[in-house]
Parts: sequence; C-alpha cells; structure tokens
Amino acid sequence: MMRTDGYLLDNQQAEAAERFAAFAALFDPTTFRHLESFGIGPGWRCWEVGAGGTSVVSWLAKKVGPTGRVVATDIDTSRLAAAARPPVEVRVHDVGTEESPGEGFDLVHARLVLVHVPDRERALRSMAKSLRSGGRLLIEDADPALQPLTCPDDHGPAEQLANRLRQGFRRLLADRGADLSYGRRLPRLLREAGLHRVEADAYFPLSSPACAALESATIRQIRDQLVTAGLATDDDIDQHLANVAAGGMDLATAPMISAWGRKA
Repeated sequence: MMRTDGYLLDNQQAEAAERFAAFAALFDPTTFRHLESFGIGPGWRCWEVGAGGTSVVSWLAKKVGPTGRVVATDIDTSRLAAAARPPVEVRVHDVGTEESPGEGFDLVHARLVLVHVPDRERALRSMAKSLRSGGRLLIEDADPALQPLTCPDDHGPAEQLANRLRQGFRRLLADRGADLSYGRRLPRLLREAGLHRVEADAYFPLSSPACAALESATIRQIRDQLVTAGLATDDDIDQHLANVAAGGMDLATAPMISAWGRKA
C-alpha cells in the first residue's frame, strides 16, 4: 500500500477493521481456492504483501505449519499484532519503494494492494524476483472501471444516490494515484514480469450482507473527504447510510481479478 499521507483508507481509522472483516467474508473463499490449487502445505515459505488484517495470514500459517514461514508486511502493521507469532513474522514494509524482505519464497500473494501503489511496476518486479524457481505469485486486485456502480440495478433514488457517491469515491481514489483499471492488465503484467503458465479469473459480488457492511464502513471512513471535495453533502451521506441500513438495495463491489503464474 502507499503511505498513509496519500492513502485514502488507512489502517488507523476505526472503520478499517470493519472493512477488513467485509473483505474476508467477500474474498477469502476465492483467495483460498486459488492457494489450495497451488498445493500449499507444510514447510512452504510465503510472503503476504500489504496484509492489512489477519484472515489470510492466519490461514497461511495453519497451512505451512511450524516448519514453514509466513512473512506478513504492510506499511501499517497495527492490525496484524494478533498474528505475530511463529511461523508468522510481521514487518513494516513498503512494497513500492523497498526491496523484498527475502528471496526463495514458494508463494507471494497480494490482495487489493497494487491498485493503490504509485510504483506498481517496481512492486510487481520485486515480488516476482523474490520467488524461488517454480514459486507461485498470486495478485488479486480490483478493477472499478470494469463495473463502476454500487447498484448496477439503478432503478430508484436510493440506488442513484449510492451510485453518485461511488463516483465520488472513485474520484478520490484517482486523485491519490489509484489505477481504476489495473485488474484487467494483471495477466499481461505477470507475463512481462517473467512468469509462466499465467491464468486469471474474476469474482464479482453483486449483493450480500458483506457488500452492505463494506459500503457502510467505506462511506463512513471517507465521509470528510467527500464533503471537503464537494462531492457530497452531509445530508447525502446520512441518507445513503440510512438506505444501506434499511437493507432494501442490492449493493455490489468492483470485480476482483485474480491472476497467477509460476517462476521458471
């Protein structure tokens, strides 16, 4: 992740824990399905990039066991304290500006990270370089430009307000350097980084309680920025949060693209 002076959704804010819980509910099954397909098991050496919360780190730790190693890095590791015990090693690290925390990894994984990193190319090269021969890289990132709406079924005032606030959120992200069409380029970028047997798929949650929880936490977290930038009023935000709480809308997320490959 980029540094907290430029990152819109930093880990210190109260809503961050809610967002991490929603991400886990929405995306962990997809992430774990891919990792299982790689054959992850005891003794594997893994690097979890921009870990944020603990759900993926804890799952990896159980899979690799006491003979394995999981290096969990982020620019802000405050949410990782609960996972900081063997085989997990927690490090403060900026993947966009610093060298990798080691080499010879069997697996390197980053989820919803690189879209926010200013020097994405450098970060991706660093991750690929840190793999052992035959090691796997799994990058999972959003592509908000593929599906830019909170409510694809834009049929009423509540949905239209939700979509207007999503436009404001995308504007704030873009102003901070986020690449809103990054996910679709991942297969090509992995090949250009020298990886082989590259594949990709996409997961697009259309409606679920976790989508609603993520929407509420996100809008509360960026409320001040939306108002300050003139992208919404406090009344707009209060109305939208009430609409979300009422449970009558189908709230979606941007598609998450998962791309993976193997080092020759």
